[in-house]
Amino acid sequence: MNTEYTAVIKQDGDWWIGWIEEIPGINCQERTRDELTETLRITLREAIELNRSDAVDAAGEGYTKVKIAV
Repeated sequence: MNTEYTAVIKQDGDWWIGWIEEIPGINCQERTRDELTETLRITLREAIELNRSDAVDAAGEGYTKVKIAV
């Protein structure tokens, strides 16, 4: 599944700053726009994987995974 997210980015002085619109807490800053885009991508990927791991740990045994599209 190839899910797309929206990065909100802007230049602030010498820095580029950005957030992922759909996921709270995913924000980064870098010296260039390209570096920012890549850092946001990496941070988003890591956050999703951590959330998946936490969800499975919290479920314990006997759970079912169901794909949901919006």
